[in-house]
Amino acid sequence: MQKGCTIGENFDKQSWVVTRRIFLKASAATLAGLALTPTSCTGPAGRGRRPGEVRFGIVTDCHYADADTVGTRYYRHSLDKLSECVAAMNAQKVDFLAELGDFKDHDSPPVEKKTLSYLRAVESIFHKFDGPTYHVLGNHDQDSLSKSQFLANIENTGIDPGRTYYSFDFNGVHFVVLDANYKSDGADYDHGNFDWTDANVPLAELQWLKRDMAASRGAVIVLIHQLLDDTGSHYVKNAAEVRQVLEQSGSVLAVLQGHRHDGGYSLINRIHYYTLKAVIEGPGPENNSYAVVEIRPDRNIIISGYRKAVSRQLAPL
Repeated sequence: MQKGCTIGENFDKQSWVVTRRIFLKASAATLAGLALTPTSCTGPAGRGRRPGEVRFGIVTDCHYADADTVGTRYYRHSLDKLSECVAAMNAQKVDFLAELGDFKDHDSPPVEKKTLSYLRAVESIFHKFDGPTYHVLGNHDQDSLSKSQFLANIENTGIDPGRTYYSFDFNGVHFVVLDANYKSDGADYDHGNFDWTDANVPLAELQWLKRDMAASRGAVIVLIHQLLDDTGSHYVKNAAEVRQVLEQSGSVLAVLQGHRHDGGYSLINRIHYYTLKAVIEGPGPENNSYAVVEIRPDRNIIISGYRKAVSRQLAPL
């Protein structure tokens, strides 16, 4: 069931804060009562939403596993953090919820049966969102599984279950989900058979992207795990080729990314690149990170970050 509310100009993310005690005790209904009251609540297309207006949620790098903390990565905390995110998104009545990769993690050494149980556990929380859900493949999603195993245990609403990259439309906005989990030789990441610094968008996917961009109408938002806005270990190796396709289309407003846990932002040739901070980093709800992205009919984008996530206004260029 698709839902959506339009928040007015005076939106203040700091007005919606869940303390640890409330978070541990609250039901989704209680959280809904804590949420901001929108100045208008119109719903998706067909129920009053203006064409080109979409509000959706994003979250990334949950890395859930029933595993001991390593450094700053608190694996067991991710289920509670994701639960808070889902409750907030239900309260805000966003149109859909997307996670940007590295949904789960694994033990050391990995045990496939356990890894699958971690994936099913985190997906069960994600699926409590009252609306469409979408996944972006991250490198850790194949650290001890195949892509087909991952896809068999999650749901991308209305998408062919075998697709690792795909697109969909919502109320006049076109969304593209990319998969950069390929080695330089074009082989899929599979059961840990990869180097996380060797991420690529292969030729077949690039050709698909060109066709998809040519057929799209209206504004475009791109979702990907590894980064496209620079070079280095966290970036797609052929990022420049991907950017060229996006720039030539003339319709891409923004690219939303994960992977780099401390987040970031850049602007390249009239396209915004926003990297969301990771869920996994740090203990407790105070170190959570998720955001509501509002695309307005005038193509302004308002990113309202919660907890550690950074808020930004991305103006059309």
